[in-house]
Amino acid sequence: MTSFPRSPRVTKGALVSVDRQSPIPKVIVFQYNPEKMTRSLKAKESTGEGDREEVLRIKGAPSETISMKIEIDATDQLETADPVAVRLGIYPQLSALELLLYPTSSHVKSKTIQALAGTLEVAPPESPLTILSTGRNRVLPVRLTSLTINETAFDPNLNPIQADVDLSLEVLTYDDFPVGNVGYALFLAHQVAKEAMAALGTVKSIGAIASGGVKIF
Repeated sequence: MTSFPRSPRVTKGALVSVDRQSPIPKVIVFQYNPEKMTRSLKAKESTGEGDREEVLRIKGAPSETISMKIEIDATDQLETADPVAVRLGIYPQLSALELLLYPTSSHVKSKTIQALAGTLEVAPPESPLTILSTGRNRVLPVRLTSLTINETAFDPNLNPIQADVDLSLEVLTYDDFPVGNVGYALFLAHQVAKEAMAALGTVKSIGAIASGGVKIF
């Protein structure tokens, strides 16, 4: 860490898990912000074949996927003899990420009891809402679709102490939630902010055209 007193404070990215059954969200803060993020957007277009009145219609927000890699490293904690890192390495951090893909054990037990009692159909559980935050301009409801964990170093007890984790996320939009859900409000606010930033960029582009800096014909 630099000793320069005016070094900017870096905003940490995070995944936040919000469970309606619990008043306290679970926050998984990235130890190191990802160096690269790949975002893929695909339009939801109208499928009115042959209808010229429908060609420009948009069915909703685009489908978006996000891929990124994060690093988890217990080296600093081990140097300071952090008791959790010494005993478990980075198992707690990996477990917090992996559990975003699991139903809760309490639901599994409840489902088993209902099945043994003869219940014909047991509804699948509702997973907590996962929110990706990578700065104030990108706070999005997402669904974690896959994890690839590459454990690269271990302590003498074979606890992992270093790992690279590839995250694949599907962005959830207001089309995926009921109106009163927090996910609906989060994505709508994200789009409003995006429209405001796009307006700033558009104004600058028009200025460049007016000044002769950009030729469109």
